[in-house]
Amino acid sequence: MNENPNDPFDELMRRSLHEEADRIEPSDALPEIRARAHAQRPAARRPWLLTAGLAAAGTAAAIGAFTMLNGADNTADDGDAVAGSGTTTTATGLPASPTPSELTASPEPSQAPTEPPTTSPSASASAKTAEPTDRGVPETAVKSTVVPVYWLGQQVGAPKKSTVRLYRTWAKVSGRPAEQAVRIMTTKQPSDPDYYSVWRGAALNTVTRSNGIVTVDFKQLPNTTLDPDLAKVAAQQLVYTVQGALGDNRTPIQVTEAGRSGKQLFGQVNTNEPLSRAQAADVQALVWIDSPAENQVVKSKVTVQGVASAFEATVNYQATNLKTRETMKSFTTAQEGQKFSPYSFQLTLTPGPWQISVYLLSAEDGSITNTDSKSIVVK
Repeated sequence: MNENPNDPFDELMRRSLHEEADRIEPSDALPEIRARAHAQRPAARRPWLLTAGLAAAGTAAAIGAFTMLNGADNTADDGDAVAGSGTTTTATGLPASPTPSELTASPEPSQAPTEPPTTSPSASASAKTAEPTDRGVPETAVKSTVVPVYWLGQQVGAPKKSTVRLYRTWAKVSGRPAEQAVRIMTTKQPSDPDYYSVWRGAALNTVTRSNGIVTVDFKQLPNTTLDPDLAKVAAQQLVYTVQGALGDNRTPIQVTEAGRSGKQLFGQVNTNEPLSRAQAADVQALVWIDSPAENQVVKSKVTVQGVASAFEATVNYQATNLKTRETMKSFTTAQEGQKFSPYSFQLTLTPGPWQISVYLLSAEDGSITNTDSKSIVVK
């Protein structure tokens, strides 16, 4: 409180404030605000981000949505998050070293990544701004990145002959990562003869994201009718491939044909509702080799890397020279037992064609339950 009410300085301040208040003439500013908003509206939005103009109205919701759409859940349950040890990734989540392509048309260098990209574009990639469609926002196109592509493979030692599992390979792509991964899955032949796809005949249109859903729209879906078990794993082949390329294993996948859902996928799977990711233990191979790649030319010292969910973490392996029949057998351990985790071992091989196999043994009778193999050439 002012102890001197007759202070001339206070009186001078009061008069000045009254004079400034008298000069102000109130008016309707709504038209001006609207004009400014229209003038400053950007022509396009960056993909996967919430519109800045909505942030003020729902800051908490915007932060939650951004986290869900962009944050990869790299848990051991997610096959995309684990691979051989001894390699590193960059700050963007891309492998520090190039990875082998599993496409026969595009051989790549030898190193396999420890995990997939957690964000589609690399730091040096030249990105193009995506335009929204009536189904959502597509990915940003990138100059180059590495994506996982999943294939089907027979489970050795399975109680049913029709039992199949998902096997992961890596491919280097340019453009929109998830779209390119799906195009590889539906149109290309994996170099490993043990892998295959039932998606032949499918024609992809777009991959977009909107309202917590990733929509994969096809011009034409496969017309093949499969048995229910195989159809479920084949549907997960799409889910794992798309989510792996996006670095997001939580957002469900809506499958549509010409913009419409409802068609029975492979005559068995309902597409009226989005497809969620199945547990890896239910659909994913329990052991596979990430590196070296099929038909890769390597030096005599070979590092084999992969992923396994093995009893007591034991991963058995065998290397056979296909020309001389020279054979060596041993075992290694994964980082954790009964959980998808990386394993790695080294071999010193003589020149010639070799086949490297990894396999798991039954704790009950010692029979082989799961296996994966790669044929390589040693210089």
